[in-house]
Amino acid sequence: CALTAAHRGRKVVVLDSSNKVGKKILMSSGGRCNFTNLDIQPENYLSANPHFMKSALKSYTQWDFIELVEKHGIAYHEKTLGQLFCNDSSKQILNMLLSECDDSGVLIKTQCEVQSVKAADHRFTVRTSQGRFVAESLVIATGGLSIPTMGSSGFGYEIAEQFGLEVLPRSAALVPLTFSDSLKPVCERLSGLSVDVTMTCHGVTFREGMLFTHRGLSGPVSLQISSYWFPGLSIDIDLLPEINATDWLLEGKTEHGKVLLRSILAKRLPKTLVGELEFLHWADVRERPLAEIPDLRLRQIGSILNHWVVKPSGTEGYRTAEVTLHGIDTKHLSSKTMECNDHPGLYFIGEVVDVTGHLGGYNFQWAWSSGYVAGVHV
Repeated sequence: CALTAAHRGRKVVVLDSSNKVGKKILMSSGGRCNFTNLDIQPENYLSANPHFMKSALKSYTQWDFIELVEKHGIAYHEKTLGQLFCNDSSKQILNMLLSECDDSGVLIKTQCEVQSVKAADHRFTVRTSQGRFVAESLVIATGGLSIPTMGSSGFGYEIAEQFGLEVLPRSAALVPLTFSDSLKPVCERLSGLSVDVTMTCHGVTFREGMLFTHRGLSGPVSLQISSYWFPGLSIDIDLLPEINATDWLLEGKTEHGKVLLRSILAKRLPKTLVGELEFLHWADVRERPLAEIPDLRLRQIGSILNHWVVKPSGTEGYRTAEVTLHGIDTKHLSSKTMECNDHPGLYFIGEVVDVTGHLGGYNFQWAWSSGYVAGVHV
């Protein structure tokens, strides 16, 4: 936003309470920064208004940002599902943005605590720990509540409410799931194990890696589904997404009747996981060969393998969440400019708005796109 506005000749000052800018960029994706995705679609975003993000995403696309990355000679690669990462370091993306801002005359003030914001006579007055700033336009790009150690706070929401904008109830998203029932010790014992699964919740399905942790489930698929989960909901996990497990077990009974159930399961699943599932769901037949297990029991086991239903007790919360779900109600904003409908000159962009992307570079692209359209109009 800052560099776009400055390119237009606007005088821009960025106020950042942190001691350095771009901390979330630097830590993104283990320091490699998944800066966008080759396949950006509105369907990759959650919002009370599923159409709101369309205009901004169309005005500044992933290809526009990729062009900027290539202009600065930053090498990148596609990892999976269209996700683009820096070959070297996320510092390159931050340095690129800082270079563009510097070339355009953007003034950046760090360790600048905002104390108050007031509007009068078509001007905004911002009082800070480094003095008073008066401007025709004010852009709020404070992010959400995720990862407070990076400086996140609810300040952007407070400003919105001060000006009469409704803020929708928020929760942690793209965050590991936790368990407090009998599954917790199972997860502890399997901690570090990753399995390719399909996970479904609230009618939404993802297929990626699931990682067991000492408190629950993480990995890309768990983070994705967490954006759709809320307390009380169960999650359906397909541990064998490539096959119909029931048909496979019944065929195995016919062709390999003397083989123990655990042995045939170990051909497709890690032995440690098979062992835990045995004690949870089919301890009665764990020592029996397939030929001695009734078809009905094999069907029950097959159903569990394709539909392992678990109920999380919670999530790891904002401490480790990559984003905040929901935020400022988009009904108060112009989808074309991000400007507040009732307060000309006041803009809200990025995560603070009720637009939350899937895992995979979508949230960065929303930051670039929403920032661009605001920068064009301030």
